[in-house]
Amino acid sequence: MSMLYHAQRAMRAKRQEAIRRGVIAILDIGTFKISCLVLRFDNPDEEIASDAIGTLAGQSNFRVIGAATTRSRGVKFGEIDSCQEAERSIRTAVQAAQKMAQTRVDHVIVSIAGGRPRSYGLDGKVALSSGTVDDIDVANALAACEVPDLGQGRDVLHAQPVNFALDHRSGLTDPRGHVGHDLSVDMHLLAIDHAAIETLLYCVKRCDLELAGLASAGYVAGISSLVEDEQELGAACIDMGGGATSLSIFMKKHMIFADTVRMGGDHVTGDISQGLQIPTVHAERIKTRFGGVIATGMDDREIIELQGDTGDWNHDRRTISRAELIGVMRPRVEEILEEVRVRLDAAGFDHLPSQRIVLTGGASQVPGLDGLASRILGNQVRLGRPLRVQGLPQSTCGPAFSACVGLALFAAHPQDEWWDFETPADRYPARSLKRAVKWFRDNW
Repeated sequence: MSMLYHAQRAMRAKRQEAIRRGVIAILDIGTFKISCLVLRFDNPDEEIASDAIGTLAGQSNFRVIGAATTRSRGVKFGEIDSCQEAERSIRTAVQAAQKMAQTRVDHVIVSIAGGRPRSYGLDGKVALSSGTVDDIDVANALAACEVPDLGQGRDVLHAQPVNFALDHRSGLTDPRGHVGHDLSVDMHLLAIDHAAIETLLYCVKRCDLELAGLASAGYVAGISSLVEDEQELGAACIDMGGGATSLSIFMKKHMIFADTVRMGGDHVTGDISQGLQIPTVHAERIKTRFGGVIATGMDDREIIELQGDTGDWNHDRRTISRAELIGVMRPRVEEILEEVRVRLDAAGFDHLPSQRIVLTGGASQVPGLDGLASRILGNQVRLGRPLRVQGLPQSTCGPAFSACVGLALFAAHPQDEWWDFETPADRYPARSLKRAVKWFRDNW
């Protein structure tokens, strides 16, 4: 399968160990900000007793006891670009969250937005040995999935069973205990660049933390900002971050597709900075205070003072109308949404029974975005906020924290994946097992 198979199993064991101890940290490493939450589990044994295969997390028996956010450095397009700078930002966020929680945390679960994710749909089929489905049959069905050539330097981040069928009965969430002859499974596999994971792992280790889980940012944003019927009937979650826009499609409470557009709010800020010839810091401030994407007649009359620091008094004391600012911002926002539209079309999103689209993430807070998105993406668009979780400070409840909150829910109840089932050793493809063992030995 993948080099990550054994590493993922090891991470799962570490997650369970951390939850037994009662605390775990979650870390959302974004291009604009790095957020850390410290979670405390009150009844760890309940957390570890998993129920049906693949059910998504609801509100769990954890509470947030520490939270901190810091400006991100050394991250581009949702990937770590400079280890030293990213390490400093991660340490700052983790130390502040630990201080608030008044406890030290060793294990961390991280989300990753970059790495050029690509989705694959796989299927496998096995004949049952005993006539009743058990764990071994599920493992064998998953092992029977023919994994495509993912390409050089690619690895599996998620490999989730999304549907089981027993003989002619399809749509089973958990087939164990059912009686039949042939078990088949549909699996969603998400592959990303191996280098992105390696760099992340290296940075986390340098911060004296142990990685206890990895999740795609689009996936965890969907977990926290899509309501239950959207997850069930079909919906897309568009998580607009600073350096990347993650999208995920959910159906029957499973993620069935994920992708990333390598543009986000930072690119809009860059356009303002270049277009108006002002420093990035001022461009960010003007964007958050006066930004928008749909101009009305009123906006011609609203005047914004620009602050430059070139030393040329006339240049540094210019003014523009809000309509002009919107004129600078809108083309880039349209470009991002049009690129999202292309990815949704490629995924066959328009064939789902429900075409709801939920916008979330820090860059989704631009006034008028939902209206513009409706024109470009389709008319069932709403702005999403993450679920409320116990102990979460008011400052971390906005759309910018959807991936962060989703990661907390994922930490409490990870969806079942391929590596959660004991696959008989003779079912592994031999070549990749050797690679897996080597990678596992080198990194763990």
